Amino acid sequence: MTDTAPSSPPPWTRWQIGERVVVRYRAEDGLHDALGDLLDVAEDGVVVRTRRGDVRVPGEAMVTGKRVPPPPPRRRPRAD
Repeated sequence: MTDTAPSSPPPWTRWQIGERVVVRYRAEDGLHDALGDLLDVAEDGVVVRTRRGDVRVPGEAMVTGKRVPPPPPRRRPRAD
């Protein structure tokens, strides 16, 4: 008989859809970051809406990730 401990859910499953996150993940060509709004959360990964489009990050490719504050407001051009 083998003793198997129940595995805890991945940490990103505590994130809420709509939060702003950054996820560092490993791809064939190296490490990448996905910064943007969280569109989907599942035990097998997340989907992040970045400036360049939606990025699906599989859980096994994630190196690290965290919630981040909203972007700073855009500056208006100075009137000279």
